[in-house]
Amino acid sequence: MHVVTLDDPSDTAEWRAKARTLLLADVDPADVEWRTGASGGLFGEDAPLPPPVRETTPAVPRAFLGLADTVLAHRDPRRHATLYRMLWRMTHGEKALLRIATDDDVAWAHTCIKQVNRDMHKMKAFVRFREVPLGDATIYVAWFEPEHDIVARVAPFFVRRFTGMRWSLLTPSRSAHWDGETLSIGPGASRADAPSDDALEDLWRTYYASIFNPARLKVDAMRREMPVKYWKNLPEARLIPELVRDALPRMQAMVKNQPTVPRKKITPLQKAAVDAPEGSIAALRRQARDCRACDLWKPATQTVFGEGPVHARIVVIGEQPGDQEDLAGKPFVGPAGKLFDRALGEAGVERDALYVTNAVKHFKFEPRGKVRLHKRANAEEQAACRPWLAAELDRIQPEAIVCLGAMAAQAVFGASFRLMQQRGEWLDLPDGRRAMATVHPSYLLRLPDHEAREAGYADFVRDLSLMHDVLG
Repeated sequence: MHVVTLDDPSDTAEWRAKARTLLLADVDPADVEWRTGASGGLFGEDAPLPPPVRETTPAVPRAFLGLADTVLAHRDPRRHATLYRMLWRMTHGEKALLRIATDDDVAWAHTCIKQVNRDMHKMKAFVRFREVPLGDATIYVAWFEPEHDIVARVAPFFVRRFTGMRWSLLTPSRSAHWDGETLSIGPGASRADAPSDDALEDLWRTYYASIFNPARLKVDAMRREMPVKYWKNLPEARLIPELVRDALPRMQAMVKNQPTVPRKKITPLQKAAVDAPEGSIAALRRQARDCRACDLWKPATQTVFGEGPVHARIVVIGEQPGDQEDLAGKPFVGPAGKLFDRALGEAGVERDALYVTNAVKHFKFEPRGKVRLHKRANAEEQAACRPWLAAELDRIQPEAIVCLGAMAAQAVFGASFRLMQQRGEWLDLPDGRRAMATVHPSYLLRLPDHEAREAGYADFVRDLSLMHDVLG
């Protein structure tokens, strides 16, 4: 019988080194007795192991190394022997051992992993650091009693979370200390080494009580997630019995109270209407020529305002002018505009019956030699133009609005609107109007192949056909 003693029973590197030596010497697991520094040593040091009979150890699956690292944190005294037996089996013909979930050793290892991971989760959730003055500085100290040897494995989590604090995490078996630069793992401590309270805990208890929702209380589920054994180290735990006791009366009182009336949703255009300019459509068009609410006017040729009947039943809103619109001063006259006209014709809708405009009134571009490449207006630029759009809608008073593209749709419906999920459907606006969104024709021009363009165009025509619901 070969006796192998481990100084640190949870140290993966030490166990791997000893296991590798045994494997090279071809020592059968049945001939090995594993001991730890705390439990062994009655008969002095271990006897030397037999010399190696092979030069290199066989390849071991990477998954086993990760499995062993977690299992070694478990308190089960069989872990070293069982892991070596698994290693032996994998290097002596059972290469696929880890895939056999019903194998006794594999099932045991996965049970250990589940228990260790749960213990690590509980440590992350239920550790409470308390403030301790230390001269002119402050250190935060926490006490926790884990079921397994997990401190070294969880400590990096607290380093990431509390990098700017100096802290110590104390447990009965070992402790972790962070000085702001270096993480060190030391011996265990006692409960008396950690403070039992600090000045912030009354504030924390007040906050905890204020967010406690009696209508969502499930005592059994709470105890499963926060077992009673952890309560003694949680400052809020002393409140729980009282909160549970009063939950039913509080919930009944909530039911008797009048329901809270939800605030009416305000669209971006409704907000913009507060600053909308006065005057007729013709007056608005003249005023917009001198708009300086953002910097888009500087490189642009001119303002591109909306056009169409001043009492149109439908207003169509695009996104922003392109190169040819900027030169002509009219919306939808470039390639996207020509595709829009063609789709209207196939949908049986006269463009002359529509008032057509854009959410943004100036062409934003990026110069590339002699070419001006379209560039999307940012949120501030869109917001600066929105009062003009609100004013157009206020003067025209259409029955319905059709949005072409995400920028127009979000100006009308709000930032949460998802164009490709909600296109082609009439929706009611807070002001009583109906609105519908579809893609911008420039989107169709950017589709990668002929088949996709044809399918996208057919869907676009179908969406525009919905205007007959308003126009008759």
